[in-house]
Amino acid sequence: MRGRRIMFVGDSLSLNQWQSLTCMLHKAVPHSRYAIQRTKAGVSTFKFKAYNVSILFSRNALLVDVVSERNKRVLDLNSISSSTSTTWKFGIDILIFNTWHWWLHTGRQQPWDMIRDGKRIYKDMNRLVAFEKGLETWAKWIDSNINPNKTRVIFQGISPDHATDYGASSLGGGGGGGRKVKGCEGQQRPTANPAGRVGQPPAAGVVKRVLRSMSKRVYLLQITNLSMLRKDGHPSIYGFGGRRASDCSHWCLPGVPDTWNQLLYATLVSPINY
Repeated sequence: MRGRRIMFVGDSLSLNQWQSLTCMLHKAVPHSRYAIQRTKAGVSTFKFKAYNVSILFSRNALLVDVVSERNKRVLDLNSISSSTSTTWKFGIDILIFNTWHWWLHTGRQQPWDMIRDGKRIYKDMNRLVAFEKGLETWAKWIDSNINPNKTRVIFQGISPDHATDYGASSLGGGGGGGRKVKGCEGQQRPTANPAGRVGQPPAAGVVKRVLRSMSKRVYLLQITNLSMLRKDGHPSIYGFGGRRASDCSHWCLPGVPDTWNQLLYATLVSPINY
């Protein structure tokens, strides 16, 4: 990977994986000099100087645009601005995208006020439908702008949360016959049920469907099933929210994202994936 640039693009779960990878690499070469910086464009870069390898993170939780119109934040399902995508397009050897977490937020945490789809503007719409439309816009951008001979594109699979009872809506429903557990608080062991007995989050099906429709190959990093088993892997009450906002969405480090990065490594070194 000498001289290469790897960029994660997405939400705080992309940040989770970026932090994990930089820590794992630093552990492997603890005496290697590094530099870390954050630009005004919101891109964080961790560079190993001896190897001229840069691991970047660009926060873009929805991948499509949120624009300001008449003092309203409008989520435009059909637009990816050039100012945003230029960061992804030039000089990056490996792009790892992620989105979904923020498509579910409502109330004060919702990052938009209105949704535009084509010429129509909605107060709200089915979030899974909106997610698929936004992901289709991203897919069209990849097909039109990325040269697979120069840039590998990977999509980080859907990371499940365990904020509700095991087998409930956040895990895609279906139960699976396991003992019900309320949230992730106090969990010390992985789920005993095999991943195949629990339905995947519906968003995972959307991702697979959109990737299959693309003309350019995008490799899906399959992290969903293994992560669904790890109800014990979240910060829980030890996150920023404490007991008032127990964090069952993000992951402790070291922890589950380290396994994601082992799978990423296997993907990068395997010639059959590209």
